[in-house]
Order: sequence, then structure tokens, then C-alpha cells
Amino acid sequence: MEQVSTKPIQVVAITGGKGGVGKTNVSVNLGLALTQMERRVTLLDADLGLANVDVLLGLKPRHTLKDVLDANCSMREVLVNGPMDLKVVPAASGLQEMVKLGPREHAGLINAFSEIAHNMDVLIIDTAAGISDEVVSFLCAAQEVVVVVCNEPTSITDAYALIKILNQQYDLHKLRVVSNMVRDEEDGIAVFNKLQNVTERFLDVALLHAGSIPHDDQLRRAVQKQRAVLDLYPASKSAQAFRKLAQEVDSWPIPTTPTGHLEFFVERLVSDHALH
Repeated sequence: MEQVSTKPIQVVAITGGKGGVGKTNVSVNLGLALTQMERRVTLLDADLGLANVDVLLGLKPRHTLKDVLDANCSMREVLVNGPMDLKVVPAASGLQEMVKLGPREHAGLINAFSEIAHNMDVLIIDTAAGISDEVVSFLCAAQEVVVVVCNEPTSITDAYALIKILNQQYDLHKLRVVSNMVRDEEDGIAVFNKLQNVTERFLDVALLHAGSIPHDDQLRRAVQKQRAVLDLYPASKSAQAFRKLAQEVDSWPIPTTPTGHLEFFVERLVSDHALH
């Protein structure tokens, strides 16, 4: 029999401001590392118009969120089994209309998500690049926002722009940062410090360093083979760093308000869109 859980679900959104910082790799491998810790993880590809989680994992979804919105299938039917029992909710690819959803469609997603909530401990949301309303509303609806940043000036300025919007317009005061593609832990902390120095001067926000993922040729090779590095090269430097990150994420306290965070997560999305 399926194990039914009434515990609150941990909702973690992974973002980065700009594209190319490795958000999807972080989302996928963090998800897999958490499944290895026996957490039941669902990964939502929230890049609604340019889905890429399924591509990264070599999955061939029969349905996507578009089918759920069109009432062609249920959320349960959309779920794809990834490696290591990771569940993936694939988005549509190359469909412009998915990028601009109205409040009614988002309301449809609410009901759809509650359908799979009982079978989940952690929901990881891999957001689209950029700082559109869609991205921001997904971020505001999560309990934890993780900003992925690399050691490049554009990555740091884009991450800052995103943090500024979340802080000043949406009242978020605590964000976590993962330094990606860095030389080593020291380099990762240096990248985090660069971002923290700017935010401390101009914003009322606490940044917490969640961890560093080293630059790793094996990760690049895994991507070329459409496999997750944690799956293909479990002993690689980056796989070890993802497991460490998963332990960190697993230690974060989960709010225990009885709203059932998943409803909250999508409801917030709807009310944001209703306001626009």
C-alpha cells in the first residue's frame, strides 16, 4: 500500500537570475541526493515554455503540464519516473502560450498538485532563467529560495537583481546561495562573499551559504550522455558536493502551519497572477 504522509512538504525553489549558471543540474542532482537519503522527491520543471529537466535526464514524457491544463490528463499521469525513484513533473517545450498563464490555469494547477501531495516529502522547483512574474511567483510560493551563482560578474549582478526584486517588492528577507562551478570550497565562499557584500550594503536581506559545487569535467560528460552526474559518476567531486548539499537542505526547518504547503505553494501563484 502507498505510504500516505500528512507531514508538511518541504518546498525548495532553485533559481539563478540569468541562464547558464547550472540551475537545472543543481535541481536534478540535489533531488537525486535527497532520494538517496530516502526522501520522496518530486522535481517540478517550472520552466514552462522551455522545459529541460527531461532532456537532461534523457526522459521521454508522454504528457506535460500543458496536458494537465488542457484537462487531457491528471497530474498523476504526468509524473515521470526518473533515476533513483526521483519523480519528475515535465513542462512543455517550445510552447509560447505556456509562458503566459492566467489565474484560471494556475487554479487548475493547484488542484492538480494536491492530487500528488500525499506521496511526497520534498518538492524541488527548477525555475526558468530571468526575473519574469512567473519566476517570481514560483519563488514567493516556496519555503526556501536557493539562488545559484557562479564566479562571473554577470552571474553576480543578475543574482543581485533577482534578490533585490524578491526583497523590495515581495518582502523576502532570507535567501540561500549555492556557489556553482567553483574551483574549491574556498572559491565558493569567496563568490558568496561577493554577493553578500553588495546585498548587505543596499538590501534588508540575510543571505545564507548553502554550499559549493566544484567545476567538474565528469559533470559535463554526464550532461552529454543525458544522465545525472550523481547517477553516472557517483564518486565524482561534484556528486560528493551534491550529497553534502542534500544533507544541508534536509536539516532546514520546515514550517509547520497546517495549510498544507503545497496548496499554499500554488495558491500564492494564483493570487499573484490575479493581481497582475
